[in-house]
Amino acid sequence: MTEEVKRVYAFGKDAQGNNVTEGNTNMKAILGGKGANLAEMANIGLPVPPGFTITCQTCMEYANAGNTWPEGALDTIREYREDLETRMGKKIGDAEDPLLVSVRSGAPMSMPGMMDTVLNLGLNDQSINGLIKQTENPRFAWDSYRRFIQMFSGVVMGLDGDLFENAITAMKNLRGVASDTDLTAEDLQGLVAEFKQIFAENVSAEAYPSLVVDGAMQFPQDPMAQLQLAIEAVFGSWNNPRATLYRKQNKIADDLGTAVNVQSMVFGNKGNTSATGVAFTRNPANGDKEFYGDYLVNAQGEDVVAGIRNTSPIAELKEVAGLEEAGRELEEVFVTLENHFRDMCDIEFTIEQGKLWMLQTRVGKRTAAAALHIAIEMEKEGLISKEEAVMRVDPDQLDQLLHPQFDKSADYDVLARGLNASPGAAVGEAVFSAVDAVEVSEAGRKCVLVRWETNPDDLAGMIAAEGILTSHGGKTSHAAVIARGMGTPCVCGVEALRIDAEKKQAIVVGTDVVINEGDMISIDGTSGIVVLGAVDLVLPELTGDLDTILEWADEFRTLGVRANADNPEDAELSRGFGAAGIGLCRTEHMFLGDRKQIIQTFILNEDEAVREKAVNDLLAAQTGDFLGMFEAMDGLPVIVRLLDPPLHEFLESPRALDVEIAKLEATGGDKATIAEKRKLMEQIDSMSEANPMLGLRGCRLGIVYPILPVMQVRAIATACAELKKRGLDPKPEIMIPLVSVLPELEKLRRVAEEAIAEVAAEHGIELDIPVGTMIELPRAAVTADEIATQADFFSFGTNDLTQTTFGFSRDDVEAEFVPQYLAERLLPYNPFATIDPGVAKLVEMGVELGHKGNPDIVCGVCGEHGGDPDSVKMFHKIGLDYVSCSPYRVPLARLAAGQAALAEKMGDARDK
Repeated sequence: MTEEVKRVYAFGKDAQGNNVTEGNTNMKAILGGKGANLAEMANIGLPVPPGFTITCQTCMEYANAGNTWPEGALDTIREYREDLETRMGKKIGDAEDPLLVSVRSGAPMSMPGMMDTVLNLGLNDQSINGLIKQTENPRFAWDSYRRFIQMFSGVVMGLDGDLFENAITAMKNLRGVASDTDLTAEDLQGLVAEFKQIFAENVSAEAYPSLVVDGAMQFPQDPMAQLQLAIEAVFGSWNNPRATLYRKQNKIADDLGTAVNVQSMVFGNKGNTSATGVAFTRNPANGDKEFYGDYLVNAQGEDVVAGIRNTSPIAELKEVAGLEEAGRELEEVFVTLENHFRDMCDIEFTIEQGKLWMLQTRVGKRTAAAALHIAIEMEKEGLISKEEAVMRVDPDQLDQLLHPQFDKSADYDVLARGLNASPGAAVGEAVFSAVDAVEVSEAGRKCVLVRWETNPDDLAGMIAAEGILTSHGGKTSHAAVIARGMGTPCVCGVEALRIDAEKKQAIVVGTDVVINEGDMISIDGTSGIVVLGAVDLVLPELTGDLDTILEWADEFRTLGVRANADNPEDAELSRGFGAAGIGLCRTEHMFLGDRKQIIQTFILNEDEAVREKAVNDLLAAQTGDFLGMFEAMDGLPVIVRLLDPPLHEFLESPRALDVEIAKLEATGGDKATIAEKRKLMEQIDSMSEANPMLGLRGCRLGIVYPILPVMQVRAIATACAELKKRGLDPKPEIMIPLVSVLPELEKLRRVAEEAIAEVAAEHGIELDIPVGTMIELPRAAVTADEIATQADFFSFGTNDLTQTTFGFSRDDVEAEFVPQYLAERLLPYNPFATIDPGVAKLVEMGVELGHKGNPDIVCGVCGEHGGDPDSVKMFHKIGLDYVSCSPYRVPLARLAAGQAALAEKMGDARDK
């Protein structure tokens, strides 16, 4: 079994009990996470059913060649299949003692439930007799065969699962039984025949000519054909819609491919001394050190995750008659795996007639709260260092901790209870399909997805929904696992719900309540409760484990973190989240509401006296604004950006105004009113620009209307002076936006300094207010050495810098063609969400040149990229002094900055 390119690796023991495993846990890029960890478990002596792994690279070779096998690959797979048969002392398809195998996916990055699996492969009309002979259990054998046909038909051939479920339901109704387990061996044998007929009637002979026998489509009887088709189907599942969407959501590269694990079957459905389950070495919801998970007696693995049968908690396993020894051994395995991998592990296992087998382990998905708690506890236990604890927490996950919770003072009645599968609270309209969830979300409304149980095809709806509610399934069901990973509140297993997806309603057993589509419901994924109606929500405080991890991250980070805030409330919130100042205060947001009329008066009136009064009114209002902002951030810097947007944004919408005039004319409205409206329309039309975002805005606005920057600077300086007189320590800084050439900044800096000096003289107090600029144009970045001579600081506005570098209008392209660019891989990601390397180069150039022009210049970022963890890590490498982001992203930025510093430190250590 040698080849130039190694495409297949064995794992497990040979017939003599020797470990012949060829891989290990460090080979995830080759063997996928599942294959690498199966190899590792075998290497450390855990009971792993033998098998072999086909590499991720083979998957990509196959896909990139138009689903054509690489030369020699099938021969190698045949050799490893024959070796597995030798190791097991059985042959696939043998009529006397058949070897059955599972065919499972396993990507380098964990993608639970996104790709496909086939179980019981190798059964056919001959080998079924051998299975009956060896097990002396005809019911088990026929049940295994019907499961195989059903799974193969769905996964490999793409047939509708309802075709088979409807047949099972019909059989149960015919026999008058409630459960699949009540069907006899003869019933299941009848279902096998019916399933094969469904297969023959629904699979295209044109698509699969090799399966046509005597002119009729036939379920494949050749085990080698079964195996090749199953492997090809698993390879193909790498690019199924749900897997592609999951990779996009989790920033997983599309060119990694999936490995395929072919593993000898062990059976959890051989009676009451057999079982199957999914477990975690710690609680993945809150991080408590307890064995957590679900199991089912006399079942196969898909029964647990599918939520078809309600499960039992893993803690009870060692108390079940016939399973006691396996239950105790499983708890020992928990400890072994956690100590070996030094992390919380997710485990799949099967007990076959009292014998424990490990089918999978991986680092377990967990909620943000659990990630924090586990990291801190493992550091206390000495399993990991403080640095490792900080690196263990995904910054994006911290959003979960900032999700709303039910207001403790709210009055509500609990309608139903289920399992607390994923923490956080959600309120929204009830919807009963993934398609409806997407539609409601796109319409701008919030919804809760209500399902019997979710499946991977529901992913788009799960992403769109505020919360997920199911009537079946345990804490390791699809809904629970995916919701926890996304940070979406989820309540599972609400057995009181009788859901009718077609009628789009749910009856609550024991009440007269019917939840219809569009009804408002509330769920609490922390406590597992459902409420009819909307419950008031509140945000949790930043305390406990989150505080600890962020404090540890602060010990390592060198990058400062500030917040973007435009009012005292947001400023105080930011300070509570650990912001070290305000990196962007947008003054245009202060001109809305009642003040919009004042700024409109200034814009539309040519009478200088009227304009001066409007400016004085704005001065008084803005001074009050800044008093509140500076007081909230006492002792910390507050960068105030002077008025930036085009003036027409403060005016009425010309389209709305046109409609209003048309209605007045059609209904005989007052002529004077119509004339006044027409004059206003003419004024607005005269101010319109072909491309206003590149027109009269930013510093250009201050140059054309110098009274505006004077007013704003006086308001800033006056608020600063008054607070200083009260013994406070305000630290305002003035930012001049959209500078492209040095003379613009020189002119407006003089205006600002003169206004500051006047206010200082009036109040008899010294004012030291730095003046800087926003670098958001490519020209400013490449001439930053010149501009820096007149700037105390640079703040890179990466939103506009991205727009002007790409030539994109963000408001247009994100909806119009960026999704297509992402789908066609013309862009690797949305550049408005994560900093583009080209834009980052401009930032880096601006920082380097800025320090040449002014060695003491302070450089930061105030675009939305400042709260994106990947962008924060890039800004650390560039050497910025701080990033600034929305208040709720401050904790993420703090953690990402600490991780960036640690990653650099670890890289330096490796280089040495």
